[in-house]
Amino acid sequence: MADTTLPFGTFEGTDAHEFVPGVWLNAVGGEQVLLCKVTYEPGKEVPRHSHDQTEQVMYILEGEVTITIEDETRSLRAGDTVVINRGLEHELHSGPGVTFMEALAPVPLDHVPDRERDLVLGPDGGATHVER
Repeated sequence: MADTTLPFGTFEGTDAHEFVPGVWLNAVGGEQVLLCKVTYEPGKEVPRHSHDQTEQVMYILEGEVTITIEDETRSLRAGDTVVINRGLEHELHSGPGVTFMEALAPVPLDHVPDRERDLVLGPDGGATHVER
């Protein structure tokens, strides 16, 4: 996302940010929603956590990931989706590796690698964004 004065950008040629060891993301957000492309290296996981103020919607592009939301566990593959409502505890693990797109709203600033590069802000300047 080279120029945040314009609403157009690309993840191509943009280095991904290592969110946690072995989990990489590219992100672009506006005032109310963040879109991330997330890649897990084989065998990587994100431990149990919740987003108290943010809802998360995921679409699996390739690979496989096991997701536990509260006490229900499912394996997801390419074409599958999941909605994680705010406040629900969840964890993710990918044995073979996975790439997915996720949308989060409102924007959780801990998922934004570079606020100058990755946010396109309008008149409210990101007033609805949330810190963890």
